[in-house]
Amino acid sequence: MSVPLRIRQVVLVTSDLPSVVAGIHAELGLGDPYCDPGVEEFGLENRVFAVGDCFLEVLTPITDGTTAGRYLERRGGDGGYMVIFQLKDRETARARAAELGIRVVWKVDLDDISGTHLHPADVTGAIVSLDWADPPESWRWAGPAWTGGAPDSIDERAGGVTGLTVAAVDPPKMASRWAEVLGLGVDAGGTTLPIPSARQQLRFVPAADPSSEGIIECGLSLPGGRIGKVNAVKIGGVRFTVTAA
Repeated sequence: MSVPLRIRQVVLVTSDLPSVVAGIHAELGLGDPYCDPGVEEFGLENRVFAVGDCFLEVLTPITDGTTAGRYLERRGGDGGYMVIFQLKDRETARARAAELGIRVVWKVDLDDISGTHLHPADVTGAIVSLDWADPPESWRWAGPAWTGGAPDSIDERAGGVTGLTVAAVDPPKMASRWAEVLGLGVDAGGTTLPIPSARQQLRFVPAADPSSEGIIECGLSLPGGRIGKVNAVKIGGVRFTVTAA
C-alpha cells in the first residue's frame, strides 16, 4: 500500500457508456461500479470499478465542448484516456513537474486525497494525474466505501493493474518524458518503464500517426476463477490482458 509510486486507476472514454459497462461486467467479471456525481463538473458521467485495490473508470461526455469529447473526436472512437498514479510524496512529484515546465490543468487538495492533472500537450499519450491518498489504501475517487480506508472485504491479492501499453509516434521520446515526470528509469531498450515496487510496468510502442497515440492495452490480474473465461479482450477501444492474481 505504501509503495512510492504505482498505477492506481486507468480511465477509458467512450461514447456508449452502457455498452462498455456491460462488456466489463460480462468479460472481466468486475462488480458493481460507483457513479461519481463530482464528474458532472466536467460535463461527464462515469462508472468506477474496483480491480482488487486498483480501479478501472469509464467516462462519457454528457455536454458539448468537453476535453473528453474532443479526445473521442480526435481518436475517432473509444480509447484509453487517463492514467492516475498514486504517489507517496506528492510535493516532490509536483515540484518535479513544475521544474520540467509542465502545466497543470486541474488540481485539488482535500484532507484525504490530492489530484494533479498534467497538460496532455506537455505529457503526451494520455492525461497523466499525480495523486496522493491518506491513508494510502483509501481512494475517495472510488466512492464512500473507499473514503477513509479500504473496504474490509478488499484484499490487494485479489488483483489489480499490472501495466499499461501506450502507443506513440516516437516511443523512446514519450517513454523518456514519462520517466522524467514520474521519476522512473527507462529499460535498456528505451521503451519500457518498470515500476518494480508495485510490480507494474509502462510500455511504449509505435503508433501509425498522432491521432493513434494513447493507451491501447491494460494488464489486469484477477482472481483465478476468471482465468480461462477471458485471457484477452478488447473493451472501450483498449485491449485487456488478464493473468491470475
